[in-house]
Amino acid sequence: MGHRLTREIAERFAGIALGHVTREYPHKTGLIFAGPEDVRPPAAMHPVFHGSFDWHSCVHGYWLLARLLRAFPDLDRAGDIRALFDRQLVLDKIAGECSTFDAPASRGFERPYGWAWLLKLSAELRVAEASRWGEALSPLAERIAGRFATFLPIAPYPVRVGTHFNTAFALRLAADYADADLFALLRTTALAWYGDDVDCPAWGEPGGDDFLSSALIEAEAMRRLLPADAFAAWFDRFLPRLSEGHPATLFTPALATDRSDGKIAHLDGLNLSRAWCLRALAKALPPGDPRLTPMLVAADRHYEAAMPHLAGDYMGEHWLASFALLALDA
Repeated sequence: MGHRLTREIAERFAGIALGHVTREYPHKTGLIFAGPEDVRPPAAMHPVFHGSFDWHSCVHGYWLLARLLRAFPDLDRAGDIRALFDRQLVLDKIAGECSTFDAPASRGFERPYGWAWLLKLSAELRVAEASRWGEALSPLAERIAGRFATFLPIAPYPVRVGTHFNTAFALRLAADYADADLFALLRTTALAWYGDDVDCPAWGEPGGDDFLSSALIEAEAMRRLLPADAFAAWFDRFLPRLSEGHPATLFTPALATDRSDGKIAHLDGLNLSRAWCLRALAKALPPGDPRLTPMLVAADRHYEAAMPHLAGDYMGEHWLASFALLALDA
């Protein structure tokens, strides 16, 4: 894949994210209100992550900004990012976020997608300059890690849809945060859920509102969690005909026909997440592997199909750049 994160792209992405992470409305809540006292404005319910249309998109908007700041500390918008983080990623506001999660009715709030993105953000904020913000976020990250540790042992089945409930995506992102104990649990869970999968047809892809490939994100989770030799053997069994361009659906970009429709706009995200997974999986293959060229060509095709549509309609603008950055980071 010939695309890479450049300063020009970083400036564009930073401008998009700074335009929505503090935009309170429109807002889609995922909370259960136990009584009228729970009905409050978004910023009262979520002192930090009340922008970007919904909680999880705001979280990964912060991740995007943190990642860009690490890559280009002298961005033109770097001062704006630092000021935002200094204002928002502070203990009292994080305590407000924790209180939302501590409510009895919030047991399943943002499970597993938002959980995974919060841990991904926390992992990014551990480094260098960002560590002071990471320390402030740590009480919430520790809660979310604890929720994974409680939930995964009682979850007998994976969720394979191409939307927020996909469990492979959650395992993959949580792995970037996990300590040894949590990582071991993620690996054990992945093997229980996906270890016996063979000859995946990807016949259900794409669905009409997918932003994840259930086949490719499963493979990417296994790549991240398994030792290299164990993953190679599993991958050979799981998608045995990639060198021939099959399953064909994984090599064909999805078509988004109405980007003002939030569900249909997901399909631009599917193209970006496929580009991410194809590129990351290709890096795990040995030089000269016959799967490399078709996978990397398909990654380029998917990336290029989505990139003109990162901004312009808020239904995509509030989240797509994060997935573009995943693709570039791979």
